[in-house]
Amino acid sequence: MTDRRNFLKGSLVAASALAVGSANFAVASTAAYTNVVYTAANPGQWDKKVGSHLPSVTVEGSKVTLFTKHGMSEKHYIVRHTLVLEDGTVVGAKVFSPTDAEAKSSYELPAGYKGKIFGTSFCNLHDFWVNEVTV
Repeated sequence: MTDRRNFLKGSLVAASALAVGSANFAVASTAAYTNVVYTAANPGQWDKKVGSHLPSVTVEGSKVTLFTKHGMSEKHYIVRHTLVLEDGTVVGAKVFSPTDAEAKSSYELPAGYKGKIFGTSFCNLHDFWVNEVTV
């Protein structure tokens, strides 16, 4: 469990650093982040896992909902969602349990926020996924 938490912390730092630098994950992943941060455009070794691991990001007003269409079982589940703003600010995070019915979380954007947001999903078997949306 400690190793997973350290990986999550490191992954969040990497995602935040990319956001702060206004780097595009698709561009960044072709360099140093290939096979560390996965996206729809760069799924690495998990190219058949995009549909069930990339979080969908839905924005309605200031409410953002992340949903990962993924089964939840003891052996294979989504561990965590995180929502990060373009400047690296973490809006919120939710940790899931294998017994949760689904991997779904909601967050409130800061008043009047405009810019990129990054929804992340971490699977215990298929690593760290990021979906970028502009609001």
